[in-house]
Amino acid sequence: MAEEPKKKATETNNAVTVAAPVRHVGRKGFLPIVTNLWDRFFISGVLLVAIHLLWLRFVEFYLPLPVATVISLVLMYVIMRWG
Repeated sequence: MAEEPKKKATETNNAVTVAAPVRHVGRKGFLPIVTNLWDRFFISGVLLVAIHLLWLRFVEFYLPLPVATVISLVLMYVIMRWG
């Protein structure tokens, strides 16, 4: 018995559902949204840039910029781990 060919997603005679190639598996941490690893990485990167810009404007006269980098990396670890 020959198998019938699988239908393409573009055929409209019968509704064909196509699953997304990647399933979004998120989790709820202390952040107010459900995030996956890449969401938390993006949020951490945006915070890293924001902390450095604010540091250059307000704090650089008192503490050097590597202190901001250490603070940003610690915050990134916390967000990636528990966010």
